[in-house]
Amino acid sequence: MNVFLENGITCLDLHGERHHDVPDISIDFVYRHQALLPLLIICGNSQRMISLVEDKLKSNSIGFSSPRFGIIRVEKI
Repeated sequence: MNVFLENGITCLDLHGERHHDVPDISIDFVYRHQALLPLLIICGNSQRMISLVEDKLKSNSIGFSSPRFGIIRVEKI
């Protein structure tokens, strides 16, 4: 799990993670860093990766947006 700070925003880069691990990694990241909202999750060009993260966030009623393809911005828990 690659977590870093960019322009004052805590980011999670999912490149290199296995698809079956992505839902747990992403929700763990969000809850660990919820005091630092907004957060960014970088999914890259994989539509499957994007869908896995979005589905996990939706199932936990977490508010998010997609400012551009492959990036998910967590805005509200």
